[in-house]
Amino acid sequence: MEEPQIKDVFIDGAISPEFIAKAIAKHQTKTQIGAHDIFLGQVRADIIEGKTVEAIEYSVYEEMANLKFHEIREAAFKKFDLSCLHIYHSRGIVKKGEICLFVFVSSPHRKEVFEALHEVVEEIKKQVPVFGKELFEDDSYQWKVNS
Repeated sequence: MEEPQIKDVFIDGAISPEFIAKAIAKHQTKTQIGAHDIFLGQVRADIIEGKTVEAIEYSVYEEMANLKFHEIREAAFKKFDLSCLHIYHSRGIVKKGEICLFVFVSSPHRKEVFEALHEVVEEIKKQVPVFGKELFEDDSYQWKVNS
């Protein structure tokens, strides 16, 4: 049996609006698709103990994380009638207001994309070993806890 092709989903720094727009535009030729749904995770300027988060520095155990992303993606294809499913995550520093997670789901029908996207994002948060260090304006930091 052939080894599955594990995709590297990581992008250095923020995921740009241009990258997102190009990903969407590439799907215009796929005319069997009737619906897309997109999740964009954005770095918040949370205030924690009186200090504002300026950025998050993402570190990752890439081999394990890419495998987990692959498993989540494959499970979604088995469960839902999907045409495409793309996942991209930032590595390194992402400033407040910038995009750090981009999940793009396509299907012939809208119900599938809504359900699949919700499940995929929840599984990413639960399973994938990506660690965020919240960087504050005073150069202090703390490790982020996913909620």
